[in-house]
Amino acid sequence: MKPKIEDRKKAIELRKRGFSYNEIRQRIRVSKSSLSLWLRSVGLSKQQKQRLTEKKQLSTRNGWEKWRAQRIAKTQSIKAGARQEIPKITREHLFLMGSMLYWAEGAKEKPWRSAQVKLNNTDPRMLTLFLLWLTEICKVPMKDIRFEIYLHENSVNNVAKVQQYWSRSLNIPKRALSKVYFKNNEIKTHRHNTGMDYYGGVTVRVGKSTDFNRKIAGWIEGVDQQLQNFKI
Repeated sequence: MKPKIEDRKKAIELRKRGFSYNEIRQRIRVSKSSLSLWLRSVGLSKQQKQRLTEKKQLSTRNGWEKWRAQRIAKTQSIKAGARQEIPKITREHLFLMGSMLYWAEGAKEKPWRSAQVKLNNTDPRMLTLFLLWLTEICKVPMKDIRFEIYLHENSVNNVAKVQQYWSRSLNIPKRALSKVYFKNNEIKTHRHNTGMDYYGGVTVRVGKSTDFNRKIAGWIEGVDQQLQNFKI
């Protein structure tokens, strides 16, 4: 019984000095329920409470940082393995990749109106793929391709920086990005790429391309037919 009395006295003393329950249990072998019972009448000063609050916040932050580091490492490992699963891309692959990209993102002809070949996106990698498909697979001359930047109106002072970003990302002359259009900011957004990290989107357009658009539609229909007859 005596050891318990000594432990209780020591626990109360440590608590009065501002130690947390976990810190006390590191020094005294006692259950959390017993410790709670011993210390329920022991008050803490404002400074001691502030210390325990800051310690708890630091512990939470360290735990989050550890989880974040583990998540990043796991993500990188999964991506590295997945990259190795991609075969060497042939022209046939690229033809299908571009056709499927246009199926998903490109402008389509409607029964009541024609449409040029046009694709808009904010991802430079996707636009780079589209340009590669247009020039290497579809043999569209660069002189027939037009570029338009779309920005929110609060980015009016960042136009030069945005043009430089897309020029570098798409490997095209800055003069090819002279057309810039602004959208109003009435719609609220949950995007994280705002402020100085916001570069808007780019529309890639092929001039005099209504028949080309119809041809792409035929390629898409051909893929769809193949998929309907696909058997593993």
